Amino acid sequence: MSQAGRGWSANGLTILSQLGLEADVVQVRCVVNAADRLGEGPVWSAAEQKLYWFDIKGRRLAWYEPATEESGSFDLPMRASAAVPRAKGGLFVATEQGLAVIHPEPGTIEMVQRYDLGQGFRTNDGKIDMEGRFWWSTMDDDGGKRPGSVFRTDPGGKTTRVLSGIHIPNTVSFSPDGRTLYMADSKLQTLFAHEVADLSKVREFAHTRGQPASPDGSAVDAAGYLWNAQWGGGRIVRYSPDGRVDQIVQLPVEQPTSCAFGGPDLGTLYVTSAWDELSDEARAKQPLAGGLFALDVGVKGLPLPVFEG
Repeated sequence: MSQAGRGWSANGLTILSQLGLEADVVQVRCVVNAADRLGEGPVWSAAEQKLYWFDIKGRRLAWYEPATEESGSFDLPMRASAAVPRAKGGLFVATEQGLAVIHPEPGTIEMVQRYDLGQGFRTNDGKIDMEGRFWWSTMDDDGGKRPGSVFRTDPGGKTTRVLSGIHIPNTVSFSPDGRTLYMADSKLQTLFAHEVADLSKVREFAHTRGQPASPDGSAVDAAGYLWNAQWGGGRIVRYSPDGRVDQIVQLPVEQPTSCAFGGPDLGTLYVTSAWDELSDEARAKQPLAGGLFALDVGVKGLPLPVFEG
């Protein structure tokens, strides 16, 4: 465990005035200048009042405590990307070697289900659904040239492959009633909505085709709107349940990767980011690339279950 230190913070500018939307001002703060190569998988632990997230390529699990503004990190022996808090403590984590239980303090890792994901594959995104089942995805690390899959792990421990053929599976988020699974194929620049009861029933929800932005990780708020981080677009987009663009929040980094609501009242949207694939020139213009950002977006997040397994 690295030594904890105060999260670096700074004020940023945000504009919500695209597509004819009424302009508002949203505060954007870099609360941890983490310099993550590929920050991903933010998840809020209500029991600990901490936000956890990963640097996938840096093989690190990091944390931030808003009440104290303290932050720290824990080096991992493998790449990991998605987690959910456990009822018994610690995190249930999807890693490239399989599913594990991680206790950040004192820093223990226990593999509980080993999987061979295939040469060149790793885990990517993941969330828990309203029934307490952990959904997680895998992808080809070579830009999604080979399609990845989505798995579902039940609290009893059974893991099932539920979707396949998605090149870069992202978002993995659920509507408040638990009936809709939102999935992104970042390579296709498209967000899809699946019926959870029958995943083969799917429709296009939204897309960014023709734009320099791809849908990445997401979070759903208490009103059922989807907040989507858009890689290459330097923005977070809020979509209504029918797929219309509701708000656009510009960020000071080009590659936001995912987001999660946190804080005592789930009133803060936390956003991870990356410097991976940026040229030296582009990175020099984005000194906060790879940082963790906090956005006061004026709505609260959707409370999510913990994993009982």
